[in-house]
Amino acid sequence: MTKPQILPRLIVSEPDRASAYYRDFLGAEEVFRALGDDGRPTVVEHLLGATSFRVSPAVPAWGWLSPDDLGGSPVLLEIEVDDPDETGARMTDNGAETVVPIENRPYGKRSGRIRDPFGHLWIVTGEPR
Repeated sequence: MTKPQILPRLIVSEPDRASAYYRDFLGAEEVFRALGDDGRPTVVEHLLGATSFRVSPAVPAWGWLSPDDLGGSPVLLEIEVDDPDETGARMTDNGAETVVPIENRPYGKRSGRIRDPFGHLWIVTGEPR
């Protein structure tokens, strides 16, 4: 038996656009894509460092709802990077919104919270300046 692993799946209204955003502004590498009969992606898998995550379209009939469908995201995704300020700026310069500014925190990290253009919340964190 292989070791269990968690593969987060981000439900979005526009999987192609979301995949491009995560690739271009977070540095994720697309490693797998499955298309439905309509040519739209049903799942796009990304590798970000040693972590995989997937993006899929919202399908309300299956209970797959995007943060917009739910009125916000109930999940925080944390990404640890070398330069949180640069990553946060890249995200917000390209459609994301700052929820909590990136700054040095009393617990020894530099972090803040960003809502990406698809409604998912990211804690962007790294070493303090």
